[in-house]
Amino acid sequence: MMAESDCIRVMTVDDHEIFRSGIRFLLLTFDDIELLAEAHSGEEALHLCEQTRPDVVLMDMMMSGMDGIESTKAIRERYPDVQVLALTSFYDADKVQRAMQAGAIGYLLKGVSRDRLGEAIRSAHARQPTLSAEAVEALVQTPQSPKGLGRDLSQREREVLELLAEGLSNAEIAERLFVSVAAVKYHVSSILSKLGATNRTEAVALALQHHLLSKH
Repeated sequence: MMAESDCIRVMTVDDHEIFRSGIRFLLLTFDDIELLAEAHSGEEALHLCEQTRPDVVLMDMMMSGMDGIESTKAIRERYPDVQVLALTSFYDADKVQRAMQAGAIGYLLKGVSRDRLGEAIRSAHARQPTLSAEAVEALVQTPQSPKGLGRDLSQREREVLELLAEGLSNAEIAERLFVSVAAVKYHVSSILSKLGATNRTEAVALALQHHLLSKH
């Protein structure tokens, strides 16, 4: 049995009690994940974040008052160590991109399997992005604009971008490419700048949308 201090501490944010109950039940089945708090609104989520400082927040996007995108942005600005996973019924490209721009590290659909949810929470805690297949499809089907985005990426930056899309950390990318972690950080920073992305997850989302990845 894992020590409580080693568990990934999770907060759920959703204005539907039935959904919060379902997630509560699922999280109880994991030894390495602890349900720390539940919020029924974005405003309450901010208050509870200040009190409890969870590792990962499962955030509904569609809520009355402060919606999930506003809440995600506020949490990431105030508590940058807290990772936010968007968990919602909607997966159109606009919502995916807005969630990424707000600072979400992943985007999943409600109804996701128990194992997939656990993997996504662990990935978020490790600061690795997760996008549902539906979210990826929505991005890929979006018309390409602006024209030529990503054409100025170097070959090395494209290699790093491919590995970012696989969810690898900087250390793992460095090991795969036989370069230093500092070099990877430099390349990631350059990729974000050239794509106009605010974080790694948004960079991957843009790469998918504009068909910059050879494996997609």
